[in-house]
Amino acid sequence: MAAADIRYDRLGYVALNVTDLARSAQFYESVVGLTPVASSIPGQQMFRCTGHHHDILLCQAPEPGLKRVGWSMESRASLSAARSHLASLGIAAVEIAADELADLGLATGFRVTEPNSGATFEFFHGMAAASGAFVPTHTKIVRLGHTVLRVRDRLATEAFLTSELNFRLSDSVEGAVSFLRCHPNPLHHSLGISGAPVPGFHHVNFMVTEVDDVGKALWRCKANGADIVFGPGRHPPSESMFLYFLDPDGMTVEYSFGMETFPEADPRPPRLLHPRPLRPSPRPARSAAAVRRPRQRLRRQRRQRARTPPPCSKPPAPARARRPRARAARRRCRPPPRRCTALWRPRCRARRRPT
Repeated sequence: MAAADIRYDRLGYVALNVTDLARSAQFYESVVGLTPVASSIPGQQMFRCTGHHHDILLCQAPEPGLKRVGWSMESRASLSAARSHLASLGIAAVEIAADELADLGLATGFRVTEPNSGATFEFFHGMAAASGAFVPTHTKIVRLGHTVLRVRDRLATEAFLTSELNFRLSDSVEGAVSFLRCHPNPLHHSLGISGAPVPGFHHVNFMVTEVDDVGKALWRCKANGADIVFGPGRHPPSESMFLYFLDPDGMTVEYSFGMETFPEADPRPPRLLHPRPLRPSPRPARSAAAVRRPRQRLRRQRRQRARTPPPCSKPPAPARARRPRARAARRRCRPPPRRCTALWRPRCRARRRPT
């Protein structure tokens, strides 16, 4: 079968190695906001943030890091196509034991080692549903969003995933990271690959339904002693809001809100984005003349201020308001001042005489 017959449903789950299972389990339950799921295998603890059986698997190990990435296939035919195509490439598939399938709530599946990154990929079909709906505690998580891996040869890994495993490139940042979606899943990316000298785990993402959850997580992480790596901010490629913080083993966890989606038919072409510096670049070095000119201008200003007499410190007196002119008073029948009494009485008597 060809690689085009490999069709995915979603990113199934991410398994992480932790050094202290009890401490990490308490962190992912109380700080991240996941619901614990019982496991019959010692040294393991599952969590979910959806209606699926589980989304995260924590495993006790001497060193922290990525254990494996599980991919949920669209159908049994897609699972068989992946098995046959990988076998044709000489990549051996390891079948999952029956007791482990039962503990993980899976119907069938197999595991392979991705040749470029060295990461373990698990392909499965038929994950059981959870016993009930996911009830958020403090963060309204809608799904397990994506995971990002560090690889030595990013372009070779990108070429293998797109040509042999039917991933589709959504965007890439020049010289830094490639964002891949598991076709035909519409999300901008379910897997990211970042170039690094040492391969390994980069971060795991949980998508939330409200942007306020990103801001609330900032204060919750500070209250619980979790270090903030980056954010809050916005990703230019997927246009999502984000916050990165560390779990007890120093592995990075991300909350994000919003993401671009792609149609299965006629999606937009991938973009090559240029990296943006996280900090402003330092000022370029200036010549001696450029440094001298502002200093000379400053000296001239100081000399000019020294020659100019200081202004009077006494505040000016407020201007006196002009009194408006009084209107001409109407003549009334009233006694005038005493100095003109003799002149007034005849006129007053004449005016009072009835007509």
